[in-house]
Amino acid sequence: MKDSIQKKLRDKFIKSGVKMIGPETIFFSKDTKIGKKVTIEPYVVIGSKVKIGNSVIIKSFSHLESCKIENKVEIGPYARIRPNTILKEGSKIGNFVEIKKSTLGNKSKVNHLSYVGDALIGRSVNIGAGTITCNYDGVNKNKTTIKDKVFIGSNSSLVAPVTINKDSIVGAGSVITKNVRKKSLALTRSQQLEVKNYKRKKK
Repeated sequence: MKDSIQKKLRDKFIKSGVKMIGPETIFFSKDTKIGKKVTIEPYVVIGSKVKIGNSVIIKSFSHLESCKIENKVEIGPYARIRPNTILKEGSKIGNFVEIKKSTLGNKSKVNHLSYVGDALIGRSVNIGAGTITCNYDGVNKNKTTIKDKVFIGSNSSLVAPVTINKDSIVGAGSVITKNVRKKSLALTRSQQLEVKNYKRKKK
């Protein structure tokens, strides 16, 4: 029974112009809405309450549910878009990225290996690999706000509630616990030590 429902949904979207690579591996919901010039690669699962705009690319092994994808967005591969997420026009979610209850602004990018939860992200923001929004303190979910044109260096932890203001930079490997002023560099990193001519212990 389920197979026949999926076949009907796939046929409907193919007729409406959705380009599917390996359609038998792609799963839709009855309420899925898809615009024009959309490409979906193999092994994609689209859960309920998903609305996809025009000229969107969804790459393999991605999972979407209860989200809104605007025009010219690229997702995946291996991306998880969780409920109450809005991906604005021209934004990009790369491989091994999970995003939940967040808005990603126009032309902003989360390219790889990151978790973004309960966040409001502005335009033209770049979030480096390994960035985590630390949104849960064990009791409450807290919000991270990242304003326009912010650059977040790789392997950074943003401890919510926190605001990173416009045109600022967070240096790689930082744990940010306080608000960052606009046009500034925030960096939390211990000093590198080096011992010259160090001799390893022998067994």
